[in-house]
Amino acid sequence: MAIFEYMTVQEAAKKWELSECRVQKLCAEDRIDGVIHLSRIWLIPQSAEKPADKRKK
Repeated sequence: MAIFEYMTVQEAAKKWELSECRVQKLCAEDRIDGVIHLSRIWLIPQSAEKPADKRKK
């Protein structure tokens, strides 16, 4: 696992234009492919796509 292949919750929030809290919730709900949880840190693959909003049809 190379650390540079992953982004932090803060980086993902900025990239996807979401709040950090929302990104953490998506990670916890296993809605992002390939996410890794290390202690209190979420590592999100750089190639991960922004999850679809389930509220929109």
